[in-house]
Amino acid sequence: MAFTAALLSFPAIDPVALAIGPLVIRWYSLAYIAGILLGWYYVRWLDRRVAPAAVLREAQYEDLVTWAIAGVILGGRLGYVLFYQPAYYLAHPAHILQLWEGGMSFHGGALGVILAFFLYARKHQVAYVALMDRICCAVPIGLFFGRLANFVNGELFGRVTDHAWGMVFPQGGPLPRHPSQLYEAALEGALLWAVLYVVARRGGLARTGLCSGLFLFGYGLARFSVEFVREPDAYLGTIISFLTMGQLLCLPMLLVGGYLMARAVARPVR
Repeated sequence: MAFTAALLSFPAIDPVALAIGPLVIRWYSLAYIAGILLGWYYVRWLDRRVAPAAVLREAQYEDLVTWAIAGVILGGRLGYVLFYQPAYYLAHPAHILQLWEGGMSFHGGALGVILAFFLYARKHQVAYVALMDRICCAVPIGLFFGRLANFVNGELFGRVTDHAWGMVFPQGGPLPRHPSQLYEAALEGALLWAVLYVVARRGGLARTGLCSGLFLFGYGLARFSVEFVREPDAYLGTIISFLTMGQLLCLPMLLVGGYLMARAVARPVR
């Protein structure tokens, strides 16, 4: 492989957005906050302005953010512990709570959100799948900001490449690499949000399960594809032949997403 000089320069952005004495606010934290708050507003807008009928009453929006945060953080952390480094955390269980050291799994966070909103729907007596259709339309907003934060941190970069848009990352050695965080921000975030927006605006929320299935399938396809140019985790590498852990975890998403879409299309519109 003949390498050319990297066309893109890594922007040396300080991961710390604001520091006041001992108080340190990182861009990564702000990305989570922005994603959750904008997602909350978007869910409310969809439910009130786009959906054929609202599934939530006004008072039920108040604790939506609390349940979302609990699902994302607890599920994301436990997913990382169980899927990616179980041996390490089994030997160092106290480190599980050290969230400031990093280590979150999207697939774990997704399972956490699914369970959190199942309990939320039971508590408020609302239609669970219809609620998840609205939640899934908003999740790409958080993914977009999260991947940009990964880029700012210089983490989760891609494999070595000789393409002109290769970029040398501070933690990735001297060779240019795919800016895979930007690929994921574009595909899992911007593009998937746009597709779900168009489907929702064209009556997709009237077909219960359609937007949930489309999100699962769309994310699974985007993540599975980008993993071919994303550097595998050093402590895992590939799991089965050329497949990474991220790709294996996407396979159930593709299957469940395809099933939900097929069922939603086959059923009459409500």
